[in-house]
Amino acid sequence: MRWNDPFFHEGAGSSARTGLLILHGFTGSPCSMQELALRVAGCGYSVALPLLTGHGTTPEDMERARWTDWTNDAESALDWLCRRADRVFACGLSMGGTLALWLAERHPELAGLVAINAIVRHPQEVLMRLLGRLGVPRWTKPVRNDIKAPGVDEVAYDQVPVRAARELALLLAVVRRELARISCPTLIFSSREDHVVPPQNQRDIYKTIGSREKRLIELPDSYHVATMDNDREVIFSAVLEFMEKGSVQ
Repeated sequence: MRWNDPFFHEGAGSSARTGLLILHGFTGSPCSMQELALRVAGCGYSVALPLLTGHGTTPEDMERARWTDWTNDAESALDWLCRRADRVFACGLSMGGTLALWLAERHPELAGLVAINAIVRHPQEVLMRLLGRLGVPRWTKPVRNDIKAPGVDEVAYDQVPVRAARELALLLAVVRRELARISCPTLIFSSREDHVVPPQNQRDIYKTIGSREKRLIELPDSYHVATMDNDREVIFSAVLEFMEKGSVQ
């Protein structure tokens, strides 16, 4: 696959009726989640990995995107999976994890949730809202390639539209208010050292969600883009076990 290719795969055999929705992060692309998608598809499961609106093309395209476009993308991919699978799990990295949380708040029928360095609170949210409303400056610094493993490129934008940063802040506020509604089994991954999303986010998610069955796994040898980093096998193995057993215990 090319770095910005979405991936939709209908499974085969006894595993086909179980599906995984996979969502990439803010300013990123499917590249960061393709290895996970291929691993899950290789086990016979159905997989949906969409390209979020405004991503994978140019920062100018992202500047026109709204947070509701991203939630609509997630809903559309979930609908595609639900027409092919009886048991559907939602998984996301960074803002993709935020979108997975958003889905779990609205779809209690989800078989499970996986959040990987998800964000629900950013220390600069007030500034993100203000500058994004003004549109000045037009661009801010990138948040790409926070990866401990050498020579790995997640292929993300080299500049961030401040209007898009405002949309992220709006999404975070919506998701944060309703975390307690989440009731499905939940697996949360947290990099010990993350230079993009403060790890406190993962502890807050764990404490706040209403799920009775939840597990927080620390990743000691990865930075933010953990699905492409040294602990990725820990993530892949745990996700596959979760999908097989339907339990995080």
